Amino acid sequence: MATGLWGRAEQQDFRSRVRGTLLGSALGDALGAPAAGLTLDALREAHGPDGLTGPAPALGRRGRVTAATQLTLFTVDGLIRAHVRRDTGAWHPPTDLHRAYLRWAATQHDWGPDERRKDNGWLAQEEWLYARRAPHRACLTGFADDVLGTLDQPKNPTARDAAAATRSAPFGLLVGWEPSLVLQLSVECAAQSHGHPTAGLSAGAVAVIVHGLIRGDSLDSAVQRALGLLGARPGHQPVTDALQRALAAVTQGSPGPEAVEALSPGGDGPDGPEEASDALGVAVYCALVAEDVPQGLRLAVNHGGDSIAAGALCGALLGALHGETALPAAWLAELEGRAALLEISDDFALELTQGPTLHNPTASSPGWLARYPRG
Repeated sequence: MATGLWGRAEQQDFRSRVRGTLLGSALGDALGAPAAGLTLDALREAHGPDGLTGPAPALGRRGRVTAATQLTLFTVDGLIRAHVRRDTGAWHPPTDLHRAYLRWAATQHDWGPDERRKDNGWLAQEEWLYARRAPHRACLTGFADDVLGTLDQPKNPTARDAAAATRSAPFGLLVGWEPSLVLQLSVECAAQSHGHPTAGLSAGAVAVIVHGLIRGDSLDSAVQRALGLLGARPGHQPVTDALQRALAAVTQGSPGPEAVEALSPGGDGPDGPEEASDALGVAVYCALVAEDVPQGLRLAVNHGGDSIAAGALCGALLGALHGETALPAAWLAELEGRAALLEISDDFALELTQGPTLHNPTASSPGWLARYPRG
């Protein structure tokens, strides 16, 4: 879908799927937050025999998001800026994403927006983002300095949790890119904080699956494409095994917490977070068997594994598959940051469908460059 070939219906569908991906991810994140660190038995004791059935208080109130959503927002910001900065002749998206993640890192230690930072744009001026919401240690250490982690020299080479994957759905929204390039970019950007292949390839798998869904593929077809691309990458086995287990589980009985628990053998207990591949497998399974978005998200968070990651990933998949109108309105009404998520969703859709009318090497919209400075 090259710019200039977008009809009105295609633009509307794309915007709905972008909104669905980002809002769905945030809904799953917020729904999973109250379950963080709890076993399935503890969840049932706290919330009843069905566990979490809707938004519950966490981090101060219902609907509050974690660092997973914060970093997802900055991923989108970085992707838009990469396209804007291309007018200058510079084209290295990993650098633009790294700068975006450094702006997120500032929200984790500054009291509020610093007007002296000329590259803030509009997102880093959002005061609600200046709060620590259970960020993974690898994200804090990975973005603690200006050094760019690469595939050859990654940050935190032993980090295999799902924090890189939960911020990577936006790479799949690059609908005009080839799937192999989407995979490569997401893996390169994961290495900026998570150097273990399981973390990086899980992030890449999320991006490729979302990319297929945005282009109109079925979820099963999108997963199969991801499996094909992952198979050529070193260290892919834990990730491809998790995806294969998720596909197989669909035909092995009725969906329920016990089936989800079986896909998350590591749990999220005292030995550290479960592997990213486990959260990915849970999310894919729950999206495959979901009758609707709420049912899929409930299934994704009610287990003893990484409920935040599984919820966020499942929400992104279901949102990309069905669009924003499939998301539960009552849950959206309480979602923290909904206005910012909608704003950046629409900005991303504008950039990809009408970018040359907003900026080019000879003339640009001052308002757009104020929102997304070239730096």
